[in-house]
Amino acid sequence: MKNRLRKISFSLIIAIAFASCKSQMATTPKDSFSKGADVGWLPQMEATGYKFYDTDGSEKDCLQLLKDRGINTIRLRVWVNPNDNKASGHCSPEETVAMAVRSQKMGMRIMIDFHYSDTWADPGKQAKPAAWANHSFADLRKDVYKHTYDVLQLLKNAGVTPEWVQVGNEIPGGMLWPDGSTDKWSQLALLLNEGYDATKAIDKKIKVIVHVDQGNDNKRFREFFDNATANNVKYDVIGLSYYPYWIKSDYTENIADLQYNLNDMAARYNKEVMVVEVGGEDTKVQNTYDMLAATIKAVKNVPNNKGLGVIYWEPQGARSWSKYALSAWMEDGKPSPALDAFKD
Repeated sequence: MKNRLRKISFSLIIAIAFASCKSQMATTPKDSFSKGADVGWLPQMEATGYKFYDTDGSEKDCLQLLKDRGINTIRLRVWVNPNDNKASGHCSPEETVAMAVRSQKMGMRIMIDFHYSDTWADPGKQAKPAAWANHSFADLRKDVYKHTYDVLQLLKNAGVTPEWVQVGNEIPGGMLWPDGSTDKWSQLALLLNEGYDATKAIDKKIKVIVHVDQGNDNKRFREFFDNATANNVKYDVIGLSYYPYWIKSDYTENIADLQYNLNDMAARYNKEVMVVEVGGEDTKVQNTYDMLAATIKAVKNVPNNKGLGVIYWEPQGARSWSKYALSAWMEDGKPSPALDAFKD
């Protein structure tokens, strides 16, 4: 009974939000350059009492603060059966839908990032959801399709059709280990294609992204996407992460490598490209601003308009709340001037 009431309440909330959304939204045109923010932590920050302020000290909605700085896209991660941990939980399908509705109401474009896990998936960890742990590979394929389709159907029912869907998060070594690792490329390809097919079954216009980290490393990308091509992986966009901090360098040492890789990916595979994660140190405001400006320029410089956009990962995720060093938020709860790089 409790579960049923929860579902009814959630449906009612979404219906009300959608009705308001339809009358108020003014979404950025789809052919414009995407300037984005991944804000998966935002609902938890607000629930724990974190307050966001503008430069004049007035309290404001975080999404409005981001919009005022040129952000027109919101990226949201989704986990299968997450826990309630403040930093590494939440982001359930239901929470993701609620956040997507709220973001679209603000006129934001939407990207959904499927981790296919109950918690963080990245190059060092791609754990199966607990509910799928003992499934056969045939069942895993069905799991990927059903989870992808069900989440996107929930979104569609709420009036949100994402512009982009990521099938996997930072997967240079594959996903759903060990079955979908790059040691078993033919199996990884089948899993990725299940996500693609489920997405297109919802709406053929949604662009499917396959995402690899270290966007300045052309060899890494060629190896992955050559294998993807050989194994007939279906996708529309190559997504890149670019974090000079994590490879212990300054952006000036490898921004040219990022530009080369962006251009090469677009030409070699005839795909659009997008930096779906970027970030710089919160204490180095000018350096982060300069890095963002250079990254945006690099993506815009990709020939034939194949560079789609740049998304900052958790800019609002202030270190005082998250312990994360690469947000773009100040200790006083105000946006970092580094975010001004997204303004025209």
